[in-house]
This record gives sequence, C-alpha cells and structure tokens, in this order.
Amino acid sequence: MKLRTGLLLGAAFTAGIAVGPTSGLLAKRFGIHLLPLAWAADSSHGEIYGLLDLYSNVLERVRAEYVEPVNDRDLVENSINGMLTGLDPHSNYMNAKSYRDMQVQTRGEFGGLGIEVTQDNGFIKVITPIDDTPASKAGIKSGDLILSIDGQSVQGLTLNDAVDKMRGAPNSKIKLTIKREGVEQPLEVPLTREVIKIQVVKSHLEDGDIAYIRLTQFTEQSDSGLRKAFQTLKTESGGKLRGVVLDLRNNPGGLLDQAIAVSDDFIDEGEIVSTRARHPEDSSRWNAKGGDITGGLPVVMLINGGSASASEIVAGALQDHRRAVLVGTRSFGKGSVQTVIPVGDGAMKLTTARYYTPSGRSIQGLGILPDVEVQASRTEPTHFGPEHEADLNKALRNTGGVPQTDAPPPRTDLPAMAHDVPKLPPENFPTYDPLKSDTDFQLQQGLAVVRAMATTKHASR
Repeated sequence: MKLRTGLLLGAAFTAGIAVGPTSGLLAKRFGIHLLPLAWAADSSHGEIYGLLDLYSNVLERVRAEYVEPVNDRDLVENSINGMLTGLDPHSNYMNAKSYRDMQVQTRGEFGGLGIEVTQDNGFIKVITPIDDTPASKAGIKSGDLILSIDGQSVQGLTLNDAVDKMRGAPNSKIKLTIKREGVEQPLEVPLTREVIKIQVVKSHLEDGDIAYIRLTQFTEQSDSGLRKAFQTLKTESGGKLRGVVLDLRNNPGGLLDQAIAVSDDFIDEGEIVSTRARHPEDSSRWNAKGGDITGGLPVVMLINGGSASASEIVAGALQDHRRAVLVGTRSFGKGSVQTVIPVGDGAMKLTTARYYTPSGRSIQGLGILPDVEVQASRTEPTHFGPEHEADLNKALRNTGGVPQTDAPPPRTDLPAMAHDVPKLPPENFPTYDPLKSDTDFQLQQGLAVVRAMATTKHASR
C-alpha cells in the first residue's frame, strides 16, 4: 500500500505494535492484528518480552478490577495513543473515522468548525482558524486554548476525542470555552457547525499590477490553484504585473508534495528541500524542475508565527535561493516530516524524518526569520501557553543542520528602502479588518518592498 508523506499540524491519536508471547495473547483475546516489531539495537529480546508481559498484566488488571466495565478496544487504543504521543507532538494514531476525516481534509473539504488544533498541557490549542469558517467568523484566534466543549472540560480527552466533539452535523450548535492571551476571564464562544469547503487559494490584484495570492493550507488543490490564480491575475492586469505577494501567514501546512510543487513554481533550478531519516536509504532530496511561472517577477512572501511545516519549506526554499524577500515575523518552527502508515482500518502518523532547507538549515524549534521584520500591531501580547514548536512538550531537538545564528542569512539584494521599513505600525494605524487590505500593516509593507524591488529591477535593465 502506498504511503503518503505529509506535514500536518494537529491530528488525532495513535496505533501500535507488539510481538512475542504477549502478542499472541492480545490477538487471541481482543482480535487485534499486530505488526511485527523490529527489535531495537539497544534492547534485548528478554527485555522486550518482559515489558510486553507487564503491559498484558496491567491490561488484565484494569479489565478485571476497574470500577466500571471498560471497552477492550478503547483500552488498547488509549495505551497505544500514549505510546505515540509520548514521542513528539506530531506522532499519533487515527482510527478509521479519523483517518477518513484526514483524507477528506487533505482533499480540501470536511465537516465541522474550520479550526486547526493541537494538544498541549492537557488543553487543546488553536493553531489557526481557517478563513471563512464558523471558527474565523466567531473570532477564534491563533493561540487560543480551548478549555471546554459544551461545558465539558477537555482535560482527560485525547485530541481525537476533542476533535470528534467539535465536529457534527451542519447547522448544529456548539459552545467553546476558551482562554485568550491578555484576557483575564475565559470566553464563551457559541458556534454553528457547517460543511467546511476550504478555499485554499485566495487572490486579487493590488493597484492593478501586483498579484496578491494567499494560500490557507497545502492540500491537493494548492499548486494547481496557485497556478490558476496567477494566470487569472496576469490576464486581469493586461500582462503588466510588476510583482507578486505570496501570503502564507497562519498557514499551518499540509502535504509535502504540494510544498515542493509550490516552491518549484518560483524556482528555476537547484534544491528545494531534503529530508534525513533514521536510515540513510530513506532520506530524500527534491530539486526544481525549472519553469518559474512568474517569469522572474519580484516576490515578497508574508509569514508569521502561524506559518508552519509545509509553509516553512516554501519559505526556506525561496529565502535560500534569494527568490523571495520574507516579510513579517518568525515562523512556527516545525521541521519534521510525518509519514501516514495505514494500520488495520486506521492509520499511524509517525515522525520519520527531519527536513532541511537548500542551504542545509534545520528550522526545527527555530523557525524561519524574515528578511524584513514587521509586526502586525503595536501591542505585544502576553502569551498564554506555547507560541512556537520549541514551546511544545517533547519537541524534537534541532540536529544535523548547518550551524545557525539568530539572524537569517545575510542578504545584499534587498532594495535600499527595506532597511527603513518600520517594524511597528504607527499609533494611528486603522484597526485590522480582513476585508480591507489597507488595514493590514504587514501586507502594506510587503507591497512597498515588492514595488521597490520592481523599480530596482527595471532600472537595472
């Protein structure tokens, strides 16, 4: 069966393996199909057998003596869940329903609230609300912590259980209790579920000659949607485009192959990304196939702390190749690759590699720093809970890449005005309105930079 490699933030819970004398016992009693275990180099067969006997004994004691009858499948899946989620924040198991939901979501359509979440410290943390969904319309923000769902605390729930509770029939009601940075009291947020059809690509012309293209996720439609959007804007401009603004802010990631394809849309040649797995033969490298769809137009990319995973692959590739100027704030810092491995009627999402930018950088736990730092507002929020990958429990270490500093690779190709771009909006800058681009300070500075790049390029001809 073909495996699908992706870079998905947020997810469900876990599945597992067992062998030896105990595996036959589990299979006989619970009807569980178990995969063969590859013996670890530092564990003896005897130790593994002993640990599996321990597991079997605990399982039997719980089944026999817990205060209430328990479901055998729940016991085993919950224990496997603990095994995988104890590895890192992104390894997990998906039962049959969760696996189907993931497949639907990567195709760009699913049911629920339209919210990307992960789990940390017992609570459910919002990575980002998806544009034009119940979550975004209700004002849910990146970094919000979901404390309860319809009055029931999320503590003690697996991420999969919490996601299941937030999903439901269209037009049904739900109430979330959230804790927000800088707000003392928890907020009650009522929502109405909808069928979520993700508009992966949004685009328009800025002042008639700058193509603005926003990618909200990396699904199966991302690359084709971006190409279509660019050609449409090129036609609308009468063939007079002067530059491109690619907005990946609050894009939590998605499919690795789509991140590679989108990067390839802007890079003529050279490496896009490489991955290094535990076993060298499983490592990979992807190169551009040629054919910059813009014909070499200046590109500015907008990033922020919600730009994660696949978004960071694109940002790292275009930054290392000097193909785009990055404007905004430091990205999330997820530099790992997950492989979706079908197991029974579900699937296991297991971290199998780290990825590296063309220059050999690992951004794991560090994120990508913009070439031009621009904050979205003057107010520095008091952060409640983790803000970046490095803040998550059991985050992978940053290893194997070239040494990094606190600054992005030095650039000599920036327009002169880039050094004078203000990091903060003026005190009288209008309140942000997603429907009005002139209230988006980061976008306005990105437009100024790309126009300066276009002017410099024209003057040098």
